[in-house]
Amino acid sequence: MGKYFGTDGFRGEANVGLTVEHAFQVGRFIGWYYGQEHKCKVVIGKDTRRSSYMFEYSLVAGLTASGADVYLLHVTTTPSVSYVVKTEDFDCGIMISASHNPYYDNGIKLINSAGEKMPENVIALVEDYLDGRSGEIPYAVNDQIGCTVDYAAGRNRYVGYLISLATHSFRGVKVGLDCANGSSWMIAKSVFDALGAKTFVIHNEPDGLNINTNCGSTHIESLQELVKEKGLDVGFAFDGDADRCLCVDENGNVVDGDLIMYIYAAYLKSRGALEKNTVVTTVMSNFGLYKALEKAGIDYEKTAVGDKYVYENMQTNGFIIGGEQSGHIIFSKYAATGDGILTALKMMEVMLAKKMPLSKLADPVTIYPQLLKNVRVADKNAAMEDPDVKAAIAAVTEALGDTGRILVRGSGTEPVVRVMVEAENDEICQTHVEQVISVMRAKGHCK
Repeated sequence: MGKYFGTDGFRGEANVGLTVEHAFQVGRFIGWYYGQEHKCKVVIGKDTRRSSYMFEYSLVAGLTASGADVYLLHVTTTPSVSYVVKTEDFDCGIMISASHNPYYDNGIKLINSAGEKMPENVIALVEDYLDGRSGEIPYAVNDQIGCTVDYAAGRNRYVGYLISLATHSFRGVKVGLDCANGSSWMIAKSVFDALGAKTFVIHNEPDGLNINTNCGSTHIESLQELVKEKGLDVGFAFDGDADRCLCVDENGNVVDGDLIMYIYAAYLKSRGALEKNTVVTTVMSNFGLYKALEKAGIDYEKTAVGDKYVYENMQTNGFIIGGEQSGHIIFSKYAATGDGILTALKMMEVMLAKKMPLSKLADPVTIYPQLLKNVRVADKNAAMEDPDVKAAIAAVTEALGDTGRILVRGSGTEPVVRVMVEAENDEICQTHVEQVISVMRAKGHCK
């Protein structure tokens, strides 16, 4: 991760951590970098935040000033930008969104010509320019100045692509959709209606200030209530830019990313279609998922937290399903990034193919109780490398055996050590988390 760009783009409070000047400079560099040997073409999408329009205009100004032609998808999802870049002749794509963050935050996500997150070497060059380390970039003049193109047609092609992936009619299925007052507010309903579902949509009235506010995948309670109140067969909740999806089964219970990965992997394995017989998870996936995968004879890989690392592992090894507990699921045969609406379609595929409700499909996974405590320390590396702390972690690992696990990791952004235990009950979790933290406290690491 760099100074400005993390695993999911350049993110911050609008005009505080991320300013219009930043956006203009990013546009200036990208337009110049990709336009050195030919006319640069960039496609831009945005979510429904009020500041997204401001950042869109700033990026466009920077890009066209460097000679790039800019194609505007307008309000759309992150995966739609990835799809359009990948399937058409664009040098890169930009998505303006802070994903599941509150409305006052925003972000700039850079996507390469393959529809994937921008490589670190290019991000490093962007950051050098932002910090004034790479010199001046020439302005385009005369007929070399770029232009903008209304490209809503690209978004429509993406919608058509999603519809084409369905293997069954959804006729007769009652589906709840929580659009988080974000990017999916029109697209999700269009897809499910076209496939014949009876849709019940909530939080699809964005006003620029209500994105993710008590709704969507981070606040799924209202979707649970809708499913139970209306007697729906299933519900799907997206985040602000619709690259995540969490599900609600017919009983109103949440089906998170771990359960989604299990359901689809088990479905593929039953059909002999789970290539490399492996699911890619992050270290934060629940212990219960691993136990269920082992019982089903499915292998798994663990990566650092972040869908970027999941996708890198999948690409390197040829795996076709991976993701995060948060609902950021990657189906690499169909997309180069997480796609919430695609995830919903895949869950519908399994339900209809197996003629089973979502609750039954998730039954084989027993989610273990989890306790996570963040400990503020003077020096996270010193705390984690302390021999006594390591000994305490080893003791907990031995005590849990194959009935749970402990994970201790440092925060990537602040002086915090995260201590997480999963075990058969809450009491065991509490005991073992405190066992490690007490050693850190006794050794003087805690602030």
